[in-house]
Amino acid sequence: MIRVLIADDEALVRTGLRMILQAAGDVEVVAEAATGAEAVAEATRFRPQVILMDVRMPGMDGVTALSELNRFPGPPKVIMLTTFDRDEYVYGALRAGAAGFLLKDTAPRDLIAAVRAVAAGSAILSPTVTRRVIDAFAAREAVDVRAARARLSVLTGREGQVVQAVARGLSNGEIARELAMSETTVKAHVSRALAKLGLANRVQIALLVRDAR
Repeated sequence: MIRVLIADDEALVRTGLRMILQAAGDVEVVAEAATGAEAVAEATRFRPQVILMDVRMPGMDGVTALSELNRFPGPPKVIMLTTFDRDEYVYGALRAGAAGFLLKDTAPRDLIAAVRAVAAGSAILSPTVTRRVIDAFAAREAVDVRAARARLSVLTGREGQVVQAVARGLSNGEIARELAMSETTVKAHVSRALAKLGLANRVQIALLVRDAR
């Protein structure tokens, strides 16, 4: 069973998410939280694998809570819940290591698929949403293009190809087909690239590639 914590200040949203997830059969909602501080406390108590975290909550917001959770040994994977057009904190959450983003009106099957994907170690849950978020918020932050390119230069040619594909939102299976290699090899390249670049997940790879353009 995949252990999930839901953090959102709206009780109706939490109830709806709980109903969807528990109907999946392989997901257990172990706790709920209405604030970022509660999310951190409940995560300490129940040790969920995945947290669905609202970006905006009273008191400690979702981004601050994410930063706190990243101090955990083996921290949970955090999927940020957003309305996209109103959230000013999204880019900061990506930088802080969010596993991905879901719009609050995401279809139930896509929500369940996202939770399963994150629990299995993936990070870019919805390529369309993630790319829109990156494109919208990257322009707000000054970046050193040369520094980003220098970081990517440590990769081998094949690792570089895989990283570019990851940044386009492709899954391991899609990358394997495009580059004519096995999924196991793709996973190995991704793992080595993350280690060399000092990054936490595939979303941060996408951000670095975006900064290097």
